[in-house]
Amino acid sequence: MRKRNWMVVTMIAWAGASQVMAEDLLSVYQDALVNDAEFTAARAQFASILERVPQSRAALLPSVTLNATSIQNHNDRGTSGNQQNYGTGYSVRLSQPLFRWDSKITYDQTKTLVRQAEAELELARQDLILRVSQVYFDVLLAGDTLATLETEKKAIAEELAAATRRFEVGTANITDVRDSKARFDLVKAQAIAASNEVDAKQEELRTITNRVPEKLVTLKNAVQLLGPTPAKMDDWVDSAVRDGFAVIAKQAALDIADLETDKAQAGHYPTLNLTASVGDNTAKNNNGAGTGVNEPSVGVEFSMPIFSGGATIARQRETTHLLEKAGAELDSARRNGALGTRQAFLKATSGLAQVAALQEALESAKTALAANRRGLELGVLANIDVLNAQKQVSQTERDLARARYETLLALLKLKAASGRLGESDVVEVNALLGA
Repeated sequence: MRKRNWMVVTMIAWAGASQVMAEDLLSVYQDALVNDAEFTAARAQFASILERVPQSRAALLPSVTLNATSIQNHNDRGTSGNQQNYGTGYSVRLSQPLFRWDSKITYDQTKTLVRQAEAELELARQDLILRVSQVYFDVLLAGDTLATLETEKKAIAEELAAATRRFEVGTANITDVRDSKARFDLVKAQAIAASNEVDAKQEELRTITNRVPEKLVTLKNAVQLLGPTPAKMDDWVDSAVRDGFAVIAKQAALDIADLETDKAQAGHYPTLNLTASVGDNTAKNNNGAGTGVNEPSVGVEFSMPIFSGGATIARQRETTHLLEKAGAELDSARRNGALGTRQAFLKATSGLAQVAALQEALESAKTALAANRRGLELGVLANIDVLNAQKQVSQTERDLARARYETLLALLKLKAASGRLGESDVVEVNALLGA
């Protein structure tokens, strides 16, 4: 009794360990957040842009400069003797901008640049979700394809053995054996190619997570895919041209370009600074004579550009053209967002219909296979009919698996195009995985 209990506990522990080894989409995505090189670069880029805000703000704040000197010289005056002079001094200067319109605009630009960087970071995060999902589903599809081919190969091997037995007893001709053997060899070659495809897709996953999971959790057998919500395409398109992160990033770029034109105009404006300084300069010689100067000062510096060789006007024309360019790029982002949203919506809705049709087709193919096998047993159908029916079942299973994965990816792309894709969507898709 104790031995049996020990065996039960061992089997449960082994089953638990096997389950732990299987990783789902959410865990793979979490690994990618840490290990993906592209997303790591995007985060570093965002962090670097954040540092531009205090840099630009510093141009509006006071600056203090300390200067110190120490001088010693030696003069040889011949008969009158040698004379040595010593000098020391320091000065502290403070400058506070009172009117620096270009610096003010630069500060506003960096705040807008942060808004653009936030949108670009979200774009990178969405791209990571799509890349992880794409590769994850590719690995699953490659595994499903290999599994269906192995099942088909096993069924054909049984048909080959049966055809060989029938030929040996004289109830079938050699054609049935050759048909079965040819189909077996073909499926065997396809299975080898499918096995290589599994390895290739796993290596693609390694480039994102820097490792290959031992096992991935597959889709549930009776999974039901839900359509887009809201169900109207125009609602998704409106969201894409308004809230898509690519659009938000280009809108920020347009705002920055607009501010750049203001900054170019500020090249004609004067600058005004408040200055204050204090210092001490002392000079002595070897005879003990010396002087000291201490002159604190406070003042205002005014500077007015008069002529810069036409550079300021040329800069204004340049920024006007760049503003036009930024506006065109924003318009392009909106159009591309609308196009991508429509394509993803149509792909998702047609994919759902295709999945439903293939599910029915699979049931029909299995029924046809059973009927063909029965017909072969009764002698009213040939062996090739069974082989064709078996091939149809295998092909429909592969088509159904592909349609499911492509539909799921289309739903994720639809949310990405409209600016709605986030980690909660990874969790939702992850809930569709399991035994």
